[in-house]
Amino acid sequence: MASSPGALVCVELRLRDYRNFAELELAFPGVGVAIIGNNGAGKTNLLEAIYYLEIFRSFRGAPDERLVRFGAEAFHVRGRFRDEATGEEREITAAFERRTRRKRVTLDGAEPERLGDAVGHAAAVVFSPSDLVLVAGPPGERRRFLDIVLSLNRPGYLGWLQRYRHTLRQRNAILRSGASRALLEPWDEALASTGALLVLARAQWVDTHAEAFRRYCAAIGGGAGVCLGYRPGLSLQQPAAAATAEEVTEAFLAELRRGVSRDQERGMTHAGPHRDDLEFIDAASSVDLREFGSGGQRRTVAIALRMIEADTVRAGRGREPMILLDDVFAELDPGRAVRLLDLLETEERGQVLLTAPKASDLEPRGGRLPHWHIEAGRITR
Repeated sequence: MASSPGALVCVELRLRDYRNFAELELAFPGVGVAIIGNNGAGKTNLLEAIYYLEIFRSFRGAPDERLVRFGAEAFHVRGRFRDEATGEEREITAAFERRTRRKRVTLDGAEPERLGDAVGHAAAVVFSPSDLVLVAGPPGERRRFLDIVLSLNRPGYLGWLQRYRHTLRQRNAILRSGASRALLEPWDEALASTGALLVLARAQWVDTHAEAFRRYCAAIGGGAGVCLGYRPGLSLQQPAAAATAEEVTEAFLAELRRGVSRDQERGMTHAGPHRDDLEFIDAASSVDLREFGSGGQRRTVAIALRMIEADTVRAGRGREPMILLDDVFAELDPGRAVRLLDLLETEERGQVLLTAPKASDLEPRGGRLPHWHIEAGRITR
């Protein structure tokens, strides 16, 4: 079975001294592959290495030095990707040296001026059991999800985010220094104008994908679905997605001025998109699943978030993303697993790289994925 036209596929992966892989060179079929092995064999490490070429950091949150194989000085990852619609190929590499803490990234042999210019060229979406933290974890996990999705797929967002974080650090430093309110004014204006862009981008993304999210939750969970909501970290007179940048800027600026005494007392800024959150309200019971959802409901929500991430890649980059499924079916009850399988068959038409502890009938492509086996960092076919 060939992959869908317009899909970006990984055709070759080479690893050296990455996690438990001393040397590895793989050529992947366009449809994908199922990688079977026990826990600790390196299945997740392999998917992590592929996704590293999308964001140049571990999706598991591990620092780069922990990705270097024990006893080695540096790791190297190289991937070759092909656009199935045009036949065009791209090579992406990444390396990190433990001693100097230097990271080097190249696109087609050229090193970009900024790391941010290199992110988002592998067009991959990873589904992982650790995604449960997106629902049950603190708000910072959900903001991180939003920031990664929008940085990779919305032009300008990464720059806005970097400017906002820089301005926020400066404002907080002034607050802690005990300086006069007059010194805060220019930082307030800069924070409000840049923060408004983040608020609008996040709100519009949620508004655009809320119906698909509800539909995915209903399809996987077998119920009425879940309502995805955006909760901005500042007070607005109208839904954020319907506001203008000027309206959000003025509301943010007014809130900063109202709360300046509290901010000075505590040495931190209490209003702004760094306080944003997402909410997941069960359509049948109106229960907030962040706090009161069952394990199955929360896993359904986490998978639906990744499904709308894939939709975002598809819409923003005009191609089918690679789907990396890290032991996802093992974490679901049989009913949800079967419904997820049906959904993936319908919605995801790109290359699928799947990991599992044992060969299973619950896999995409009707069981037609080639089965590879992994043990102690070695792969056999």
